[in-house]
Amino acid sequence: MMEIALGSTQRRWGVVLLSLAIAAILIPQACILWLANHRLNSNNVDLMERGAKLTPGEAAGWDRVGRLRQFDLLNPDLSQAIADYQTAVRDEPYAAHYWMDLAAAYEAAGDDTRARDAFARAKAVYPASGEVAFNYGSLLLRQQKYSEGFAELRQAVSLDSALLPVAISRSWKSTGDVNQILDQLLPAKTEAYAQAVDFFASSARLEAALTVWQRLIGLHQPIELTGALPFLERLIQDDRADDARAVWLQALVAAGLPHDAPANGSLIWNGDFARDFANGGLDWRWSDMPGADFSFDSAPNGNGRAVRVDFSGGINVSLSAPAQYVPVEPGRSYHFHALMRTDRITTESGMQVLISPPNHKSGVNISTENFTGSHDWTPLEADVIASPETHFLLVQLIRRPSRLFENKLDGTVWIADVTLVPSNLQNGQSRR
Repeated sequence: MMEIALGSTQRRWGVVLLSLAIAAILIPQACILWLANHRLNSNNVDLMERGAKLTPGEAAGWDRVGRLRQFDLLNPDLSQAIADYQTAVRDEPYAAHYWMDLAAAYEAAGDDTRARDAFARAKAVYPASGEVAFNYGSLLLRQQKYSEGFAELRQAVSLDSALLPVAISRSWKSTGDVNQILDQLLPAKTEAYAQAVDFFASSARLEAALTVWQRLIGLHQPIELTGALPFLERLIQDDRADDARAVWLQALVAAGLPHDAPANGSLIWNGDFARDFANGGLDWRWSDMPGADFSFDSAPNGNGRAVRVDFSGGINVSLSAPAQYVPVEPGRSYHFHALMRTDRITTESGMQVLISPPNHKSGVNISTENFTGSHDWTPLEADVIASPETHFLLVQLIRRPSRLFENKLDGTVWIADVTLVPSNLQNGQSRR
């Protein structure tokens, strides 16, 4: 650190006077800045304006005053807000967000031409901003200038992919034309199409979702099966059996997974449990639950595997898995078959297979025999007629909670070789 020699009285007085001069300059400036900041944080528009005037050339203060005036719920003043924004862009013309605030105010005032001009200035200032392009594109769509609007939105999502879901939403709200969105907004990429499928499926616009899905499949690019499961879930909920079956097969092919139809005309997918569960779609579902451990074991016929569920004896288990949604034809007859084995299943409430329509209260509800205690491998057989409203049947291994005082479930159950075959195909076809 440099030391200044202050040997003489004259030098010491010189330093004191210099310090006082500097303080005389800086202290008033500091006071002005403090007062300006205090007023700008007051949320009182008159005080805020006085604060902004204390710091000429500072655009941020005028922009804050403009926002308060424009969005004041009790006493909005749009014309004065525009004047405040104009001061902000004049003081700092190279800040894109001030131009966007001015553009939004012009639009609110019904001055579409000036709104577009202000956005054009924002783009000129910051051409690589996805936010600027997105807001400009949204404005153009609201003004029904669709070609220019889609061009801006397409640039926005290319600059910032996180904007894609809201860009899809804005585009659909403006045009309601899924093909226009596909042709003019979305890049021909798997991720972009997948997000569009999710958007339309989640908002129950399934025809639009199916249109995007076909475009996605047409890319002939790999797709993770898990990415298709939410769409399939919505198709199941809406009873779109044919569409669900087609999308399921296409998703398996795109994921590089086995997609051969089940053997013997069965409609049950993976009924021999040879493959791990997809846990969604038209495959088996299972979720971990207290008191039940799920695993695979050898099948009795040596073909595929058996599902094994071990119960710990600690709780009164309510079991409803493994389960599978099966597309069926309304009014048609089917024959159900499975093999079940139990070992020391306790309580009066044992193991059953339930076949029911998941989307309708009316229709068939068939439960197989209640297995308690120990049983060697035993065939379960049932004839099922789908009601005229039934497009899916839910097949699930169940155990209803016991009503006894000693209701804790212990023991093991196995299930294997599950099929559901249309009745006219049953005769003359061998079991696996």
